[in-house]
Amino acid sequence: MKKTCIVGASGYTGAELIKIISRHPQLNLETCFVSDGSQYAGKSASEVHPELQFICDLPLVELTPEKLASIKDDFDIVFLATPHEFSHDKLPSMLGARAKVFDLSGAYRLQNTADFAHFYGFAHLHPNSLSKAVYGLAEWYESDIANAAFVAVPGCYPTASLLALKPLLENNLLNTAHLPVINATSGVSGAGKKASMTSSFYEVSLQAYGVLSHRHTPEIEAYANNPVIFTPHLGAFKRGILATLTAFTNSNVSEQDIQQAYEKAYKNSPLIRLRNTMPKVDQVTNTPFCDIGFAYDPAKKCIVVTSAIDNLLKGASSQAIQCCNIALGIDQTTGLL
Repeated sequence: MKKTCIVGASGYTGAELIKIISRHPQLNLETCFVSDGSQYAGKSASEVHPELQFICDLPLVELTPEKLASIKDDFDIVFLATPHEFSHDKLPSMLGARAKVFDLSGAYRLQNTADFAHFYGFAHLHPNSLSKAVYGLAEWYESDIANAAFVAVPGCYPTASLLALKPLLENNLLNTAHLPVINATSGVSGAGKKASMTSSFYEVSLQAYGVLSHRHTPEIEAYANNPVIFTPHLGAFKRGILATLTAFTNSNVSEQDIQQAYEKAYKNSPLIRLRNTMPKVDQVTNTPFCDIGFAYDPAKKCIVVTSAIDNLLKGASSQAIQCCNIALGIDQTTGLL
């Protein structure tokens, strides 16, 4: 059993990590940390997250400077479900010793520090740690993850978008003179647990936001190795993401070519389900799956691909566990199905 801790256990993704690790046969959840001075410190996990009653009653422990300094030696596995700023500042002290670290923030996803500063609003000051980060899109970087001590778990929108887009680009099926267009809608849980009028369920009306400026755009582009037009939307539902990709193919591409590209890409990917209809959010909610379906117009040479994930699971916590499983050399679905 691997001695495991979660930093940031009071949030939605922290709660999902607790659920998964509590049933994982090779991870032993020993400590749930919250930030120093957190209002949740000292409360039990099930008091903060009522759905964890009878699952986990561990106390939420303040991450004091002393405890932070010892994490890298005290634990085998560390999950950071923390804000970008916290991970940026504190993660370097956790590297280089016993612990394998899986960071769910955006602090170490972008290798381009100029893009990071522009989209995240502060300079990246830890290039040595950044260079050690392996991007955790599990279906595409399995061999890198298997040898990693530090994984930057992808964002929820990039996960849904890249899983739909990469098979087309990797097989040279798209006419890249036309930028792929991705429209994606997330439930309100994507905004996190902190109360806000913009994400209050009663206030939300379906709308685009972060138009031409969302911080997940450079992440999608970096790992697609292709520019895109990405527009996120906020929907009045709790959880899940539906991403719709529209693109033009090269002139000699057939529907069979497209089908074969997806089948080849995901033939050994147990958490990808290729559908012959367009997927629905309800089909993936509370699951670790990504469902993908497409339609193709050979006359217009236009393809529409839809992918659906649970933003808190495949877009965050279950993908972190999937990466952890790969890094441990065990079946990547362990604890997830």
